Amino acid sequence: MSGNQTQGLVSLSDREVQIVDLVAQGLTNQHIAEQLEISKRTVDNHISNILTKTQTENRVALVRWALQWGKVCLDDVNCCSLPSD
Repeated sequence: MSGNQTQGLVSLSDREVQIVDLVAQGLTNQHIAEQLEISKRTVDNHISNILTKTQTENRVALVRWALQWGKVCLDDVNCCSLPSD
């Protein structure tokens, strides 16, 4: 598989997917922390881990990755029912 194909096979935890969705909605780390009732530092760590796993360099690249691989749905764009484990 090429690098682009393997990028889509990244395994994110349910919490990480939840955080990616909130990043895609435009929330700051502080707002994500408040919504999930966790510390901002925990959100910072999750996002750092997510960026590493997805081989993305910033939030914009992360959202592009998430849209490309069907990890998020924005305003009824790119929406599909993903199989759950």
